[in-house]
Amino acid sequence: MRYDLNLMPIFIALMEERSVTRAAERLGMTQPALSNALSRLRATLQDQLFIRERYGIQPTPVALALAPAIAEAVARLDEAVLGQQEFDPASAERLLTVAPNGYVEFALVPALVARLRRDAPGIRLRLTPYSNDLAETGVVSGTTALVLGRIADPPDNLVVQHLMDEGLACVVRADHPEIGDSMTREQFERLRHVNVVPPGRMRAGLFQALAQQQLRREVAISVTNFFAVAEMVAVTDYCATLPGLICRRLARDPRLKVLPPPVDLGTFPVEMAWHVRYRHDAAHRWLRTLIGEVAAALPGEAR
Repeated sequence: MRYDLNLMPIFIALMEERSVTRAAERLGMTQPALSNALSRLRATLQDQLFIRERYGIQPTPVALALAPAIAEAVARLDEAVLGQQEFDPASAERLLTVAPNGYVEFALVPALVARLRRDAPGIRLRLTPYSNDLAETGVVSGTTALVLGRIADPPDNLVVQHLMDEGLACVVRADHPEIGDSMTREQFERLRHVNVVPPGRMRAGLFQALAQQQLRREVAISVTNFFAVAEMVAVTDYCATLPGLICRRLARDPRLKVLPPPVDLGTFPVEMAWHVRYRHDAAHRWLRTLIGEVAAALPGEAR
């Protein structure tokens, strides 16, 4: 029996998105074109495959049974084709979508962009929001090339690579009336604090580190990104506990000073994850190598 291979990615998109609208957007198709392709899929596989419900579509038992085999077949075909392609970063033109958490966007992405401008001016990055739900980032479906941050409980179709470990430090204003060149446990607990939310799993890690050390922290305000911290701390007597690379950037601000935390808060991992179908994509492999080099070249103890 002959199969139309063009229909297989459509099956995968419908299975992963559970929505005709989102699957069409992901594939760059109109909804009528996708509906027509689904009709051909149903005729080929002799099953309804997807049942329309109030909030999207749900796969039939036959679709669920076929999904692993079809996904593996498409992944193998991608590997075979992409593995034969040559990639010249100096002349290549490509748009790659990456989902960094707030820490990576602040600490690593600027250095990455500088390297791209120098070595691969035709490679453009599109940043998409990071989420604890990896499916929301697009990396689980493969529409997003990479997710960068703390990768917890990845599904089987993602490959995870450790990039570095990062520590934590504290930031207060330079002329703080109570804090000198160091901070005691009692001072830390007496201060009010600026909390950064997200970035996702790192936030949970900080709360866990504080709990393990039985270190109390009174949060005065929670902000949504690292860029807000400097202005918040500079005009208050608040303290912020942040990743080391962020603190090294903030230490350049004469209004601020960076101190070690009063107790050892440990480290947290920074990781990179991608869909298995990109294992042998030459451009993707090059980008992963470049990100690893950029991470290794970051200053201080972050590795």
